[in-house]
Amino acid sequence: MAEIGSLYVISAPSGTGKTTLVKTLVDSLSNITVSISHTTRTKRPAEVHGINYYFITDTDFQHMIEHDDFLEHATVFNCIYGTSRAWVEETLRRGMDVILEIDWQGAQQIKRLVPDCISIFILPPSLDALSQRLKQRNQDNAEIIHKRLSDAQETISHVLEYDYVVLNDDFNTALNDLKTIVLAGRLVKSRQIKKLAPLLMELEAH
Repeated sequence: MAEIGSLYVISAPSGTGKTTLVKTLVDSLSNITVSISHTTRTKRPAEVHGINYYFITDTDFQHMIEHDDFLEHATVFNCIYGTSRAWVEETLRRGMDVILEIDWQGAQQIKRLVPDCISIFILPPSLDALSQRLKQRNQDNAEIIHKRLSDAQETISHVLEYDYVVLNDDFNTALNDLKTIVLAGRLVKSRQIKKLAPLLMELEAH
């Protein structure tokens, strides 16, 4: 039987550096990829359809919900985000590990559907640091930044629902922490038993 990939759920308050960490993680490890979410949010100037997100209309999103096309979906800042069920299931079947960059609402849905998923929460070093990062991104106005900071506190209140917590105070340290979690996940008994089945049969036969 072919080895099935593991599903990783990564959540963090906006501005914590989650996306950069995940991209660097995927670039530095083999056999792991990140799911590209569908969203009704307006595309930002630097974003590319099909790379950052699949940008679709509210009507198309509702149509996909009705057809059960999403593994999870949630409303964040008045926009809806969703994860393609078919893409995730097919990618895992091919033995690839998959990362979902989703908020706590989506994480709760995934944990119900895939109880053995591995969930990781990324924390900022402080609210002041988070505020500075949001301002330095230069993507949102003061009102939106204020809303994101308020949402950050709500998001952080769900930290205990996750399997692992990573502090993004120093980027390289946080990246190494994420790598450690993924590499350890590949050594759990259930995966190793399947992967090493021929060897185990040989060893147990003697």
